[in-house]
Amino acid sequence: MSRATNACSAAGSRLTVFVPLLLAIAALAFGARSPQQSPPDYPEGARVEQHLQMVADRNGTYGPADGGGSARLVSATTAIAGQRGRFVIEYLAGELGVAAGGALFLQVSPFWGWSTPQTVDPFSTGYTEVRCSDPKIAFEAATLAPQCLKVTIGSTRLPAGATFTLDYGAGIEQAQVDRFAESAEAFYVWVDGDGDGTRKLIAEDPRVAIGAGPPMDLLVTVPSEVAVGAEFDVNLAFLDAVANAAPDFEGEVELAGAGLELPAKALFTASQHGRQRVRARALEAGIRYVVARVAGRDCPSNPLLVATTPRTLLWADLHGHSQLSDGTATPAEYYEYARDTAALDVAVLTDHDHWGLRKLDMEPRLFAQIQAATRAFDQPGRFTTLHGLEWTSWLYGHRHVLWFDDAPKVISSVETATDTPQELWQALRDANADAMTVAHHSGGGPVPTDWTIAPDPQFEPLVEIVSVHGSSEEPKSPRPIYSPMKGHFVRDALARGYPLGFLGSGDSHNGHPGLAHLGQPCGGLTAILADANTRPAIAAALRARTCYATSGPRMLLWFRLGKERMGAIVAPPAADDDRAAAAATAPPYLGLVIGTAPLARLELIKNGATVATLQGDGKFEHSLEWRDPDRKAGDSVYLRAIQDDGHAAWSSPIFTR
Repeated sequence: MSRATNACSAAGSRLTVFVPLLLAIAALAFGARSPQQSPPDYPEGARVEQHLQMVADRNGTYGPADGGGSARLVSATTAIAGQRGRFVIEYLAGELGVAAGGALFLQVSPFWGWSTPQTVDPFSTGYTEVRCSDPKIAFEAATLAPQCLKVTIGSTRLPAGATFTLDYGAGIEQAQVDRFAESAEAFYVWVDGDGDGTRKLIAEDPRVAIGAGPPMDLLVTVPSEVAVGAEFDVNLAFLDAVANAAPDFEGEVELAGAGLELPAKALFTASQHGRQRVRARALEAGIRYVVARVAGRDCPSNPLLVATTPRTLLWADLHGHSQLSDGTATPAEYYEYARDTAALDVAVLTDHDHWGLRKLDMEPRLFAQIQAATRAFDQPGRFTTLHGLEWTSWLYGHRHVLWFDDAPKVISSVETATDTPQELWQALRDANADAMTVAHHSGGGPVPTDWTIAPDPQFEPLVEIVSVHGSSEEPKSPRPIYSPMKGHFVRDALARGYPLGFLGSGDSHNGHPGLAHLGQPCGGLTAILADANTRPAIAAALRARTCYATSGPRMLLWFRLGKERMGAIVAPPAADDDRAAAAATAPPYLGLVIGTAPLARLELIKNGATVATLQGDGKFEHSLEWRDPDRKAGDSVYLRAIQDDGHAAWSSPIFTR
C-alpha cells in the first residue's frame, strides 16, 4: 500500500485534463461588437480588448427580433461523458420571425470537448443536418468557429411558426460529448433576428443530461485531526476516469485502519449512488489512515492525526464555477459534489459577473439560482456555504468576493461605477457588506493582478497563492502559473508590505470543487483553523489569516513563531547589538508537515529569500526549527512544503510590524 494518494485507480492512469480559460470564445459569446478604441493608462498585463468587448456586450442594444423564438431537444441518445451521441434540436421561429440575411446559431459548450457542429463531412464527428419546415426558405449552414454552427437565412424571411431542425451528430461518427457529467447541459441557440450582425440568446436553452462513466477510482476521505476516543465520518466516493461522481457501483468495500475502530465492510447498493459515509472511532494517538480495498486494490485515505488536543481544521474550496458562467454542473450539483464526493467542510460557488455564455449581471434570475442553492446547502456545523461571485476584471485582475452574510449582490466589473478594485471595495462598504475579496491567479494567465493598487485592509486580508491555473507564489514555485508576469507574484505583493495570508482554491470549472487537482497539473484547497464550522467562525479565521494553502492534496501543516500562529502580526524585538545573544533568546519559527506523499523539502521563506531548508529524505512527516537574530519590522516569514510528486503547501506568513 502506498500513502502517496487517496484515490485508487482501478484501470491504469487517470486521464490528464488541463483546461485553461478559453479566451477565444469571446468572439462568439458576446453578441454586441466592441468599439475600436484602446484607452491609455491601463496597468501592465491588462487585456484591454477583452475588457472593451465585455463593456460593449453589457451595453449592447438588440433588435426586437434578436433572441426571438424557442428551441427544444426533440430526441437524444443516452449521453455519457466523453462518449458520443446524436442530438436533434428544433428551433421554432418567434412571432417576428427572422429577417432575410438574419441567422440562428447552434453553440455547444466551448469548454469541455464537444465536437464542432459541421455540415461538410458526414464521416467525421459533429456532422449536422439542417432542415427547414418551409421549403420556400433558402438558407446556408456552415461552421462559424469551434463549437458553433451558423444558419443564414436567404432572400426570403423566415416566418413565425416555421421550424429548423438541427440534427447534431447525424453522421456515422456522431458527436463527441462533454467530458464532465451534469444533469442539464445546455445547447445554446442565438438568433440575429434582423440581420444586422448582432445576436442574442433565446430565453430558455434546450438541455440534455450527461451521465458519468463507469467507476474507476475510490476516494477515501477522513477529517485531518480528531481527538483520541472521538467518532468521525469516513467518506467513500466512487469516481469515473475524469473524477465525475460515478453512481453505478454496487458491491462490498473492505475497510481497515490501525488504531481505529470501524466497520469491516461497507455495502453499496444502487440507492447510494456510489457514495456513502460510515462512522469510525479513533482509539490511539498517532497518524492514522483508513484503507479501503476494492477490486483487489488498496485505496488509502488522507492522513488523520489523532491527538489529545486536535485543531478544528476545515477544508475549503472558496472559488469555483458552474454552468451559469463558464463551468459545468448546476449550482445544486456543484454543492452536492463538494459535500458528498469531495467531502469538503466549506464551499463557495463564485460564478463570473460577466463571462461565459450567459451573464449574471445581465440576467438576475441566474444569481438568484445560485443564492437559492447556497442557502439550501448551508448546514452550520457540518457543511458551510458562502455566497460568492467572481469580479472578472480584465484590466486589474480577477477577484472573487465572499459574503459571510446573506445579502450578496452582483457587482459588475464592466459597469463604469464598479470597474476598479477601489470601486468594488467602496460598493461593498456602501452596502455594509460582511464580505471579503481575494485576488486570483495574480502572477500571470489569464490576467495578472495590478499590485500597484494596495489591497483594502477591511476587505482583503488574503491572496490566492495557488489554483487550477498554477502557483502565483513566485516564478520558480512548484507547478507555476502559465503566462507568468514579472512583478505580479504573491512575493511581489508581500515585498510591497501588504500583510496577506495565503489560501488555495480549485477554481474548478469541471463541476469538481475540492478535487480540481485530480487529472490536472494543479488545483487548490484552503485549510482553515477555525473555532467552528460556521460562517462567523470561518470569517474570523480568514480575517486573522489562520489558514494555509495546498495545491490540492490534504497535507497537514503547522507554523508558529513561539506561541504566535500563522497569519499573526507581531511586534519587533527590542534592539540588541549582540547577535549571538539575540539568536539565543529569539523565539523559534517552528514548522511541521505531514504529507500525502514523501516530502522533498521544507523551506522557510523570509522576505522572498529561502533562509532555512530541510530535505525530506523520503519521509512523510518532517519538522523544521529556525531562530532569526535579525527579525525586524517589515519582515514576513512563511513555510513552504514540497512533496516528491510536486504538490505543495504554503503557510500564511507571520508578519513583524
